[in-house]
Amino acid sequence: MTSYDVAIIGSGPGGYVAAIRCAQLGMKTAIIEKYATLGGTCLNVGCIPSKALLDSSHHYEEAVSHFETHGIEIPGEVKVNLKKMIDRKQAVVDQTTKGIQFLMDKNKITVYEGMGSFVNANQIEIKKGKGKGEVIEAKNIIIATGSKPSTLPFITLDKERVITSTEALKLKEIPKHLIIIGGGVIGLELGQVYKRLGADVSVIEFMDRIIPGMDKGLSKELTKVLKKQKVKFYLSHKVKSVVRKGKDVTILADNAKGEEVSFSGDYCLVSVGRRPYTEGLNAESAGVKLDDHGRVEVNEHLQTSQGHIYAIGDVVRGAMLAHKAEEEGTFVAEIIAGQKPHINYNLIPGVVYTWPEVAAVGKTEEELKEAGIAYKSGQFPMRALGRSRASMDTDGFVKILADAQTDEVLGVHMIGARCADLITEAVTAMEFRASAEDIARMSHAHPTYAEAVKEAALAATEDRPLHI
Repeated sequence: MTSYDVAIIGSGPGGYVAAIRCAQLGMKTAIIEKYATLGGTCLNVGCIPSKALLDSSHHYEEAVSHFETHGIEIPGEVKVNLKKMIDRKQAVVDQTTKGIQFLMDKNKITVYEGMGSFVNANQIEIKKGKGKGEVIEAKNIIIATGSKPSTLPFITLDKERVITSTEALKLKEIPKHLIIIGGGVIGLELGQVYKRLGADVSVIEFMDRIIPGMDKGLSKELTKVLKKQKVKFYLSHKVKSVVRKGKDVTILADNAKGEEVSFSGDYCLVSVGRRPYTEGLNAESAGVKLDDHGRVEVNEHLQTSQGHIYAIGDVVRGAMLAHKAEEEGTFVAEIIAGQKPHINYNLIPGVVYTWPEVAAVGKTEEELKEAGIAYKSGQFPMRALGRSRASMDTDGFVKILADAQTDEVLGVHMIGARCADLITEAVTAMEFRASAEDIARMSHAHPTYAEAVKEAALAATEDRPLHI
């Protein structure tokens, strides 16, 4: 039986980063992946492919709607070749997953293909297909099995017309009417892809606003922008039935008044969140406990009920974000090596990759009010920036929340062009416990979108933005 210092079950962003860091720290490391390619949901059917389609559809929309204004004339009709778009997406995925394989080889990490399940607290059986699998043992084990799309108990996912995000990434036709159940990140991103390509898009959301976990101001602004793009929203609607007949899907829901309403389309994307994936793990054989939500229970060091078995990423508590999983993968590797790493969960940013992009870090206004923390707010509109006018990306704003007494930045919330990149400035500042005045006094290059951060900081500090 082959023995390792560390064995990792799952090769998503948390798992493969943990493997690399363990190898860097001198540990003999193995990683187990049930699929033929490494990278998990993020690289194969999540973050990377969705961004590839978002970028392709954005180029198409720019060509159709904005090139003429820029003085770019294209003779003839601009057309979508969906197959070529999907093929390009897959090429990006293939290149990225091969890159992870290269990193495994470079760091001398042994890769096992197959389903990893516990035999006991130190041994893992790896099965590929039916029959008996290979068993390995490890001094330390990291569970990084990720998550799967959730559904509702009364919905049958046929993966043809009633689909999850996985199927939405490889459709063979542009829907005529795509109905999305759920107004969260994944549904809105994929909804915008197909809206740009010509589909009618309707979003049915149980809560009274979209992206309900983010600051209300961001939710309101994104709703306004997407409505301008002709996306239809049905908020405070409780879906109770999804029925497919041939090429038609009918959804019944109760609205805020309790009245039954009906929706009909040719595709229904069920996007109601994700659930931890532990099927086949055989956690009980290792003495590993799961909570009522199916998550692996861990302590502050991400140790399970067995001290040498750890769990990270979507399979444990907290936001289901690839970069959160990466931080936890590094954290656990360094804990095993005897170091004292730290993660500030309050400063893990959240991003929605629609256009305009939405990004946030720290506390929302609602959270500060609920906690009784006195704060001040500074906000600056993107339309007031020269860079935004030059690129015709004038929707959105940056909002900075700072402590009323100390001026320390407590939260930054933004919507606009390149906010997914801009939010890192806020994370950096907050990691060093910067005040709003600190940001306001730093030089920001002109003309850039980042100037909105400086202006919002000025607004929060002394209510003296320079350009409005």
